Amino acid sequence: MGVQGLTTLLEKHRSIYQDLHLFQCRLLIDGSNLYHWLYFKSGLDQNHGGEYAAFAALIERFVKVLRDCQITPYIVLDGGSDISEKKNETVKNRAMGHIKRANQAAQGGQREDILPTLVKLVLRQTLRRLDVQVAQCYGETDLEIAALAREWQCPVLSGDSDFYIYDLPEGLLPLSDFQWEAVERRGSNSYIPCKSYYTPSFCIYFEIQRQLLPAFAALAGNDYVKPHRLQAGVSWNQFAPAGGGNTGHMEGLLCWLQNFQKPQEAFEAALGLMGELSANKKAEVMKGLNLGMEEYQLPPSALKKFFTHGIAPPFSTEVAGVPDWFRLPLIQARLPPVILDVLLLQRMSFSVFVDLDAAPSAHLTARPLRQVMYGLLLGEGREVMERDREGLQLRLIPVKTASTASSLQLSLQTLDKADASLRLKVLLEALGVPEASLAPVLPALRLPVCVTCFWLQRAQPPADEEVLKALLLGLSSGDAFRGALPPPRQKLDMQVSHSLNQWQSCLKSSLQLNQLLGLPLPEPSLSRLFEGTLVHQLVHRMRYGGKKRPFLKEDPSSVRLFHTIQAVLHQIPPQEEEEEEEASSSGWVQEDLRLSEMPSVKTRFRAKHRKNRSKNPELARKVERRGRDLL
Repeated sequence: MGVQGLTTLLEKHRSIYQDLHLFQCRLLIDGSNLYHWLYFKSGLDQNHGGEYAAFAALIERFVKVLRDCQITPYIVLDGGSDISEKKNETVKNRAMGHIKRANQAAQGGQREDILPTLVKLVLRQTLRRLDVQVAQCYGETDLEIAALAREWQCPVLSGDSDFYIYDLPEGLLPLSDFQWEAVERRGSNSYIPCKSYYTPSFCIYFEIQRQLLPAFAALAGNDYVKPHRLQAGVSWNQFAPAGGGNTGHMEGLLCWLQNFQKPQEAFEAALGLMGELSANKKAEVMKGLNLGMEEYQLPPSALKKFFTHGIAPPFSTEVAGVPDWFRLPLIQARLPPVILDVLLLQRMSFSVFVDLDAAPSAHLTARPLRQVMYGLLLGEGREVMERDREGLQLRLIPVKTASTASSLQLSLQTLDKADASLRLKVLLEALGVPEASLAPVLPALRLPVCVTCFWLQRAQPPADEEVLKALLLGLSSGDAFRGALPPPRQKLDMQVSHSLNQWQSCLKSSLQLNQLLGLPLPEPSLSRLFEGTLVHQLVHRMRYGGKKRPFLKEDPSSVRLFHTIQAVLHQIPPQEEEEEEEASSSGWVQEDLRLSEMPSVKTRFRAKHRKNRSKNPELARKVERRGRDLL
């Protein structure tokens, strides 16, 4: 993100930075950069579905250090996508890179910086529990953070190179040099060693006018302006001093800019370097350059009143039609920002799971839940384009809105005032779970249990017995296992991973629907709910040296909870499913051959066997012979 190559340039010229010992101040933090940086830098699991409890503990330590140093954090999170879609190409390219790296991680088992899908939600829940000030923007955060930093005269903590261009009075603190785990003490005060960056230092070092910094960013290429479109026939390296190396193009551009006082002069001269261009092409290039430069003009802060008085800023004219009641829960991060993408762009994008390219997208399983959410947002007969992967390609897939028996009684404009029992009914209808069956389940676990019921009905291939048991063990007694089992060293089981990816996708979609409906079911604590590494370990132990009882025998309450959840799953009747293609029938057969003990799984085995008997009689006879032994 940000200005391409600028961070690398500054790493080469570190004398531009100043040493700083940070304490006793406000600190504006780029939330998206923070959770990526904390998670990846910590070495936590990326390939087994995430280590959410460890990540929550890491956030707690981070916040404690800030408070010990009398630093008050204000964390700003990204909201919906850019409505103008000026960054569309950047977003697509980034998503394609994630898809390819996720496939590489699945094949080789190495870390490829694929963020587990629930990390942002864990951050949000943990910060709320710690009473940290958080704002979720309606759109992107950079301008909002920079505008508030200017008004508050406080530093910004981020790893986004766009902040090297904004004129920040108290500077930028790069995340890469923020040594929060190496606190220094002087007398009664504690300090965090870090580096600070100021735009005047950069301009003095490279001998350019400060007003040319946004023009430099546009000519270098940022999220809005692609350098390959602007530099046809231009090599900035020709202006670079000797020894420019891999930053020669940046240094050459900066040397060239020394000859100009105003941005428009530089843009006109840059057009001259691009050779013969048609009038239309010149106009297109100039428009792109001006657009790239305008992104650094700071508006008045929209967040100041929220952080000081709890007042949500108004929607811009670009988001006309969004219900006014959305404003406060959106900025409080109590509503998912994807609802703005659905309402304004009729589009939905997804995080990427570590999965093989030959496997279908794990997000397909949760589509019926999303369709109900789309129906609540857009009404009947509409379509949303889901941006999802097929193989290694990124596709836009049209998905129709849907409704439940009760959702048609709700209106989006007054959804926040609808009766709680009706909102609960809509959620449970979408998940396919009768309310009465949840009575024995602890309130905090009702939504995860519903999700597990839904996943059991929809997962393709069907979930196998060990994965289900491991999930239930995690739900009922996950805290007891954390740290008790050695870290997983076996090769990543992609069949288990794909099944758990589907479960996490169902959980995330149900959380979003539950939030839109105003939390008719309590939102579970994700850091206590699911640990991907733990579930993989439990599955491995069950298959190669362990049963369920040794895991639970020392904790009677966990045993009772395990069997309570198991009984609820058994009560849920199988849902009617759409006819599957014959080509997929062998997939479910291979999975069903391994199922045995769970009553609910047996029911699903028999139902699928009856449905597929007519499709493949020979295969069905084979399954029936083997199935009698298992059931």
